[in-house]
Amino acid sequence: MAVHEAERHAMARALELAARGPRGANPQVGAVILSPAGEIIAEGWHHGAGTPHAEVDALSKLRGDAARGATAVVTLEPCNHTGRTGPCALALIEAGVSRVIYALDDPGAMSGGGAERLRGAGVEVEAGEQAEDARSLISDWLIAQRLGRPHVTVKWAQSLDGRAAAADGSSQWITGPDARADVHRRRAGADAIIVGTGTVLADDPALTARDGDALYEHQPIPVVIGARETPADAALRRHPNESVFYATRDLHSVIADLHDRGIQTAFVEGGPTLASAFIAAGLADRVLAYVAPVLLGGDRLALTDIGVPSIDAARRLTVEQWVPLGADMLAIARFQEDNEQEHNEGVR
Repeated sequence: MAVHEAERHAMARALELAARGPRGANPQVGAVILSPAGEIIAEGWHHGAGTPHAEVDALSKLRGDAARGATAVVTLEPCNHTGRTGPCALALIEAGVSRVIYALDDPGAMSGGGAERLRGAGVEVEAGEQAEDARSLISDWLIAQRLGRPHVTVKWAQSLDGRAAAADGSSQWITGPDARADVHRRRAGADAIIVGTGTVLADDPALTARDGDALYEHQPIPVVIGARETPADAALRRHPNESVFYATRDLHSVIADLHDRGIQTAFVEGGPTLASAFIAAGLADRVLAYVAPVLLGGDRLALTDIGVPSIDAARRLTVEQWVPLGADMLAIARFQEDNEQEHNEGVR
């Protein structure tokens, strides 16, 4: 059965509502309930972990049997499991909803399957309405679901001959102002920014995302990895968000804990040692390499040992885009094994 015009408008509204919810371990989801005549009678969205899901939030605004025979329009397939809240598919069935329209399938092994449960109860279900808009809204969450951890971007700036610093250790600034502004824009799109204690002690970075002298509205959470103590007067101590410290070299445990904290995207800026460690551990999904047309020579390479003993074991990447930034060039690349896995499994 085709989706009606009123239902299309309702999905557009549900996507607006979904964007009000917080980013985190749970996806941003919106829901609209339509009367049999096609009028909006209730709206809802997910307000955060542990709170009612969007469908239940919308149903809670109705009295008695007001939802009987209604249509629920939801940005994500109603869940089919009991966690901190009950299954939304069951809530819709018990409310008497006769039709459900949703944008994206729920990729969760435990939470998926709501559509099948609804159909089994005699509810008419339509999937895929405005799917691309819904996917764009929660793309980070979908990637984190597929990976089972945050999506990790490793960034560095280098000279044309692959150096991250001059012989005396100075590195500010290899790249120009356009490249640095691009870095800050990308920081503002990440949930966390990761550095090592070596970078903190050597450069005292603020780890904020800035637009000129002003802070972007969204600021990544500073994450520091390493056993050395961060000084009490370090610039990152004045960051708008409280920093997270890990006195360990076990990057897998760090990433697992960040995932548990609801971090979906992480931006690694911690210098050659940390960048190389993430790549060697197989935890890097994307590379941002800012290349400046300068030559430095010496042994201060942008990367160190990444566990490649021979050319046959080289880590192959696919360059997705070359971006000119003033005199500099940005290479955006993904590891080929990740591209192949995504092609084989499909990303919903």
